[in-house]
Amino acid sequence: MRRRLLTILRSETILVVATILALISCFIVHPDNDYWGYVHVSTIAQLVCLMLVVCGLQRLGVFRVIGSALLHRVNTARGLAITLVALPFISAMFITNDVALVTFVPFGVAVLKMAKLEDKSVMMCVLMTIAANVGSMLTPIGNAHNLYLKALTGLSTGRFLEIMAPYSGLALVMLVIMCCVCFGSQPVTEFKDKDSSGIERGLLAPNPEGAQPDQIIVDGYGKHRRNWHIAAYVALFILCILTVSDLLPLWVMCVVVVLAVILIDPGVFRHTDWALPITFIMFFIFIGNMRRVPQFDELAQAFVGQHPLEVAVVFSQVISNVPTTLLLSGFCDKWVPLIIGTNLGGMGTIIASMASLITYKCVTKEYPTKKGRYLAVYSAANFSFLIILMGLSYIIE
Repeated sequence: MRRRLLTILRSETILVVATILALISCFIVHPDNDYWGYVHVSTIAQLVCLMLVVCGLQRLGVFRVIGSALLHRVNTARGLAITLVALPFISAMFITNDVALVTFVPFGVAVLKMAKLEDKSVMMCVLMTIAANVGSMLTPIGNAHNLYLKALTGLSTGRFLEIMAPYSGLALVMLVIMCCVCFGSQPVTEFKDKDSSGIERGLLAPNPEGAQPDQIIVDGYGKHRRNWHIAAYVALFILCILTVSDLLPLWVMCVVVVLAVILIDPGVFRHTDWALPITFIMFFIFIGNMRRVPQFDELAQAFVGQHPLEVAVVFSQVISNVPTTLLLSGFCDKWVPLIIGTNLGGMGTIIASMASLITYKCVTKEYPTKKGRYLAVYSAANFSFLIILMGLSYIIE
């Protein structure tokens, strides 16, 4: 029991902290009918539906197959690096940065081994992590906190893209430059004679005896992947996008997604990360209660109101950008700086975006002796991106 509790504390630290804060706030403001208004139901519903659909696609191995197919077009180490950076950058816009990293970082490490470029693994993992974080900040569905901010503020999808496009665009240019500088033009031919399913079965598919984050069945690879399953999940994903863009009613998405997942693959419910929506609910309770304490509300608004962008970036370095968003949004009405600050705040320290820990765990497991080197390279690159993008924010604003 004690070991189980310690495991939960390590793996779900933010959820535990959020729950403790919510419970403490309940003693300050006793439960009443106003509690029903705390939880932002549309955000939770959209988040859960998107998580279910993305988990379903991930269990089918769709994202890795796409990545494998792209390898056939690679001719040089530089081209390989740009491809590996583009995969999490683009995918994170739609499937979130954490799913992009869970899927493509182990993929990238395996690909570098095949290409005999394993000495570049640390730099490649750093660039892929940055790519996922700066790609995900572009869209309302790329980050969980973006989904919440869009629903809270009522911003259109187009307006949200307009706000974040300069930052993701500049970050992409910087990533391409770093790929060109760090990787040369030496030829890469290891993938030319392999079809994508062969690559998957060989080195890229997860170990059948170990943890399988995307649940690919290696034995008889592909026979359990049904084309209609993929088509159904793609249709569900489009349905979610239309709902997030306020083009379809929320209840339609919820009913269709839940029923479809039950019919296609009920196991999705078991493998979805339910800790994230529960964390949101706990923070909603805490913020809702503390806003009813006049002294705390006045102090928080005075602190956050003047410089929401800077406060969001600083707070994110310590508690990560998702809880920062939930905390600051209750005491701030300057939404554009807050959106920019919480997204840029995902760069910097290793915990600024909790998704970055996925790469760190992968690197330290694969290369235990390179832990210090990875942290050094990661910190240098991330703070460089953060400083440059912060500078851009001052120019724009």
